[in-house]
Amino acid sequence: MDARSHFAGKKITVMGLGLLGRGVGDAAYLASQGAELIVTDLKSAEDLAPSLLKLSAYPEITYVLGEHRLEDFRDRDYILKSAGVAENSPFIAEARNAGIPIKMSASWFAEISGLPVVGITGTRGKSTVTHMLESILRKDQRKILVGGNVRGVSTLALLKDASEDQIPVFELDSWQLQGFGETGISPHLSVFTTFYPDHLAYYENDIDRYLEDKAKIFLNQGEEDILLLGEQMALTAIETYRDRIKSKITVVTEEHLPKDWELVIPGTHNRYNAALALVAARALGVSDDVSKEALESFLGVPGRLELIALIGEVSFYNDTNSTTPEATITALHALSEETGKHISLIMGGHDKQLNMENLLGLIEELDASVSLLEGTGTDTIKEKLPGAPVFTSLKEAVAHAYAAAGETGIVLLSPAFSSFGMFANEYDRGDQFVALVKNL
Repeated sequence: MDARSHFAGKKITVMGLGLLGRGVGDAAYLASQGAELIVTDLKSAEDLAPSLLKLSAYPEITYVLGEHRLEDFRDRDYILKSAGVAENSPFIAEARNAGIPIKMSASWFAEISGLPVVGITGTRGKSTVTHMLESILRKDQRKILVGGNVRGVSTLALLKDASEDQIPVFELDSWQLQGFGETGISPHLSVFTTFYPDHLAYYENDIDRYLEDKAKIFLNQGEEDILLLGEQMALTAIETYRDRIKSKITVVTEEHLPKDWELVIPGTHNRYNAALALVAARALGVSDDVSKEALESFLGVPGRLELIALIGEVSFYNDTNSTTPEATITALHALSEETGKHISLIMGGHDKQLNMENLLGLIEELDASVSLLEGTGTDTIKEKLPGAPVFTSLKEAVAHAYAAAGETGIVLLSPAFSSFGMFANEYDRGDQFVALVKNL
């Protein structure tokens, strides 16, 4: 669709450029539509060099890097903020006080396009369910737009491809859902997979605030809309928001997936994910025959329990997107139950103030080998893993883990912590791991 009239000549401050490609795509799209842009980021020009290079075709963009300035949040038509901006940001407060609308990429797309959006959220499983549903819809020859929390994809820029016959399928994290709450909308078909403690440093140890942001995926739905709640978190959502839910609710369990459907990817958690994708596909009018074919051939999502190499009889799995203890527990259970092999785990990173006791107990129960990556989170657990060395180099950690796997074991990168410190982000961590394994 032609959305130029929404942006041409508008003064827009883009808060947060980043390195994942989404901010770059947003800025490039807005510049191409004739917006007058200020792009501001706390990172320096040196840190953002790859992103700035991609925007070199738009010399009219003004950059304020290494800082934010209050003046860039006054006398503007819009502020486009990136995910993860603090709720109490004084710069966002300055814009609000001036009556300037605060926008986010995915919700702004939904607002302008008017298309019925399929939104998927959850602490764990949202990426896998999103891409499972994408696989089903493509198998059914539907026209779809995949965005939200997807690496390198500017959801706002999808407006140029938007048309009435397209189905937008968006993976949405809690931060992106703040934008839906700000706009007062929710997706037409909402899927909420699981809910566990996460991002507690951001939410100042208030898990209810985290849930409230997640719940924005359904809080503005109407009676004609559809809400699919995964069994793991359904009771939490229903008890907390009973009087605020207006949409049609279906509680989805693993039993929704026929027992004779055989998945390539391991783990009972992936049968649960597949059940959610199947029920969502049914809501969109897709036959079970199509869904079965798509799900049984689905190979998984990069960075999520992804088998990347088999060297001799040692298997290597990239599970870099497991940034919570529950996610790493799920990976350990899946591989130990499926294979029974010794697991050599690479974990550690930046502290998110999450409880690690269950994970540590499982590591002991499985007698898994552990190689730790340095970080503030690693500092909180290293004394409880006295036999696990701490590495400042991923290359050294991989070499140690490979040796500890023996001749027939598994090397699993499943950090249980976020990536800040040693890596630019979790994707960078996964990319480095894959490259190192390929060179073994």
